[in-house]
Amino acid sequence: MRLFNVAMLLAVVSVRADGQVVTHPPNDIRSVAQDVAVPPMVHSLPAPGIRVCETHPDYRQTEVYHAIYLPTEWYEGGEYPVIVEFAGNGPYRSPFGDVSTGLVEGSQMGIGISRGEKFVWICMPYLNNVGTKNVTQWWGNPTSYDPRPTVEYCKKTVDWICKKYGGDRKRILLVGFSRGAIACNYLGLYDGEIARLWKAMIPYSHYDGVRRWGFPKSDLVSARLRLQRLGGTPQLICHEENGRSGLSATEAYLQRTAIPGNFTFLSTGFRNHNDAWILRPSPARDKLDDWVRKHLLDDQ
Repeated sequence: MRLFNVAMLLAVVSVRADGQVVTHPPNDIRSVAQDVAVPPMVHSLPAPGIRVCETHPDYRQTEVYHAIYLPTEWYEGGEYPVIVEFAGNGPYRSPFGDVSTGLVEGSQMGIGISRGEKFVWICMPYLNNVGTKNVTQWWGNPTSYDPRPTVEYCKKTVDWICKKYGGDRKRILLVGFSRGAIACNYLGLYDGEIARLWKAMIPYSHYDGVRRWGFPKSDLVSARLRLQRLGGTPQLICHEENGRSGLSATEAYLQRTAIPGNFTFLSTGFRNHNDAWILRPSPARDKLDDWVRKHLLDDQ
């Protein structure tokens, strides 16, 4: 009797442009068909169902831009919860072929969460030290990495978009992948004013304070001071399967801080360091959907 490797039976096989056959194991995101399309960022006037390039009026003389997406059912005068998203570092490519550009237009979590409905979605930039240009590595300029221009742009843009497009200030969800996950606390809790914006947060892959990075104040003491501004704001802390600084490391860090919080931990079930996991059906995405519904939609 011939024996088969069950994992191989479940795997997806694809053929590259050079003709090489590539096998994706069951816990690779490419083993599951994508069911959410990411809208391209276009240069146009905002309208329901499209993602457009936009700049806050105070920055019109700079190269700074963000992306804005209005839900398919959007109409003027309506009120909508808001997703604010920070992207990962770029350029990045993992051994599994996962790519992050570090660009605003590369962000994908917001569309995976909303499926294009109910939420206004903002892909927020990181700015250089003088606030004149988007950057793809961390925030600010090496080696000072000044976060203040990015924080200021975020505050101004959230306020402006809520006024302009009917964003509900009481239902703003902050999300981020990799660099963006660290940014949820590092930038999102930078001061009391910005910390008060968020109804909930979803940091995916990495967490502020778990390890030191190459920018100032990434140490445990500084991260703990930021975390104190979180209060009761719920966080869904996600990580890929078997991540080097995964869920167990984050849980251990939060226990060491002894700061109480409303934390939920979720493994994506995939091996990939890639926010495209949320564009595919999975038990993890079902749990994320339930969490978002509970904290952003059902209580209204």
